[in-house]
Amino acid sequence: MVQTMTYRCFSVSISDAIAHIKLNRSDELNTMTPEFWRELPEIIQKIDADASARVILLTSEGKHFSAGMDTGVLSGLVPDPDDEPGRVQARLMRFIGQLQESFSCLERARMPVIAAVQGACIGSGLDMVCACDFRYCTRDAFFTIHEINIGMTADVGTFPRLPRLMPEGEVRELAYTGKKLKAERALQLGFVNQVFDNQDEMVAAAMQTAREIASKSPLAVWGSKEMITYARDHSTAEGLKYVATWQAGMLREKDIREGISAQMSKRQANYEDLLPDKDLL
Repeated sequence: MVQTMTYRCFSVSISDAIAHIKLNRSDELNTMTPEFWRELPEIIQKIDADASARVILLTSEGKHFSAGMDTGVLSGLVPDPDDEPGRVQARLMRFIGQLQESFSCLERARMPVIAAVQGACIGSGLDMVCACDFRYCTRDAFFTIHEINIGMTADVGTFPRLPRLMPEGEVRELAYTGKKLKAERALQLGFVNQVFDNQDEMVAAAMQTAREIASKSPLAVWGSKEMITYARDHSTAEGLKYVATWQAGMLREKDIREGISAQMSKRQANYEDLLPDKDLL
């Protein structure tokens, strides 16, 4: 059974434990309007809470993945002349935090998020894919920290994440110059996992990877994602202690028995889904 949902900026389908989220405003280069920033966390949080998928695939329609933030997003920030300057800037800080949260939810979701990028991935588009678990791209893809070209510092997630995904010196060069990071170089640096000749081939490969992930124990996959992200942000000693604590609470013999039995019988393992959050309150 295929579940489908339509939003202003996205189309969403869930089938065979894979949630496929598409940016669907190709005529506008999939720019990120105010609706985009509201809808994406709503979609991710719903999928995560419902446990309705084991993997999320993030793609876009059209020639380009995303040209970044739509200028209309900033229109609501024009202050009243009588507003006190400190309070105006405090509101701006909260606004940036809300934008950041729209992508941080990808990182916190219990299931992995795969990004498949074609053409331009500019500004906030790069912020978004940096928050995904890994990335595929087409040969014509390129990534740009575009904010420097319009006189500002990128602030929605690229700088906290990108230096952990590729060498810092490369990030600094891209950040200071606004130059394009092209597909082959992105592959060399480890920012993308694979490069494909065209979008159809890329999405097919990403879907196949998603199917492989969906066939594994969702509890073990969630644990793996949690441990990798935690280790990124903490010391080795802290990471070791956290994974030991996680295993002490989450390691379950049933999944292990099923995995071993499936391997011995040369069959597909059959694991239970994660439980939804909706019954908690």
